[in-house]
Amino acid sequence: MEFSVIIAMAIIFVGAFIQTSVGFGMAIFAAPLLIHLSFDYVPVPIILVACFISILNTLHNRKSIEIGALKMAIIGRIPGSLIGALLLLYVSVSTLSLWLGILVLISLVISLLPFRLEPTPSRMTIAGFLSGFMGTSSGIGGPPIALLLQHQEASKLRGNLSAFFLFSSIISLIIQAAVGYLTINHFILTLPLLPVALGGYITGQISAKYLPQKILRYSTLILCLVAGFATIYEGI
Repeated sequence: MEFSVIIAMAIIFVGAFIQTSVGFGMAIFAAPLLIHLSFDYVPVPIILVACFISILNTLHNRKSIEIGALKMAIIGRIPGSLIGALLLLYVSVSTLSLWLGILVLISLVISLLPFRLEPTPSRMTIAGFLSGFMGTSSGIGGPPIALLLQHQEASKLRGNLSAFFLFSSIISLIIQAAVGYLTINHFILTLPLLPVALGGYITGQISAKYLPQKILRYSTLILCLVAGFATIYEGI
């Protein structure tokens, strides 16, 4: 096995652990690191692994999921994913990374203002659109929806995020396949990542039992901050 594959497996293990413990964050951690190993890892293999982890997390947290609240975000995700896929074909990776990073940091600043943004249908639609745009083009689609849901109780946050990411991953993969961006090589790259992703999921489930709500929210904000600066760095 190539050394680069072993490194990718280690990165995915940690990413799956973060995703399961906090509710999102695998792509935020993994994408900036994997892109240095090979551009082929981003975004498709990350989305494939995210889909796998989302299935596991959705099944585990199914009693806490509020599909009605997620409906508008899922609807907004579709046009966002379409635009994100088109940008993959026509816009350079560096330009896209720069704008995505700025967008994440703006969202973070808004979430820290002294008033609480409630997840209204219109806001969920916008967050879903931005998540689709960012997720399909870079693999990092968590921040917009996570920032809007950050005040939810821990089990609801994990459940709703996992369900949203499951739908989102499927939508992104369908659209990427439609524009010819999804290839057999992507599946080959993903296969060795799945067993370690399962290991990260199991470890994350154990640690999630001990994460207080306050730590969960701070972890969400820190991950968004890291995502913003990481994608800006990739674009410079």
